[in-house]
Amino acid sequence: MSTEESKRLGEAAYAKALQYELDYGCCPQCVLATVQETLGGIDDATIKAVHGLSGGGGLMAEGACGALTGGLVALSAKYGRDRDKLDKGRYINNFKKCKELVERFRAEFGGVTCAELQQQFTGRTYDMWKAEEYQAFSEARGNKCAHATGTVTRWVVEMLAK
Repeated sequence: MSTEESKRLGEAAYAKALQYELDYGCCPQCVLATVQETLGGIDDATIKAVHGLSGGGGLMAEGACGALTGGLVALSAKYGRDRDKLDKGRYINNFKKCKELVERFRAEFGGVTCAELQQQFTGRTYDMWKAEEYQAFSEARGNKCAHATGTVTRWVVEMLAK
């Protein structure tokens, strides 16, 4: 696929993932659903499996941003090590691609954890297990989480389409 075609696919994926996150939430699922619809290679069980990664894992904000983890899972679905090859090396190429995504994400958004992004996007962090805090975060973030979701999806689609 040409660079121009992969960029076009990436832009369409950005728009779809952004809208999915605004409509449905759960950024890692939005990334993977969009990759699935754009390029394939992601099954429904994988989309289900990442649900708990939202909000930095269990809505705790302490782990990596869900959009980023969704992107890492998408890359690993294509480049990662198969179960029957656990004894066949580390599959360093996948780690290189994932490292590239993490570094690009950090450079673009100023951190990698959900809490770091909350701080960057709103000036503070939130306890998403308190209804009033969750609502305050939803209002304060605007479309910033959706933008991060779309951005990761665009990058991943471009990386996978190469």
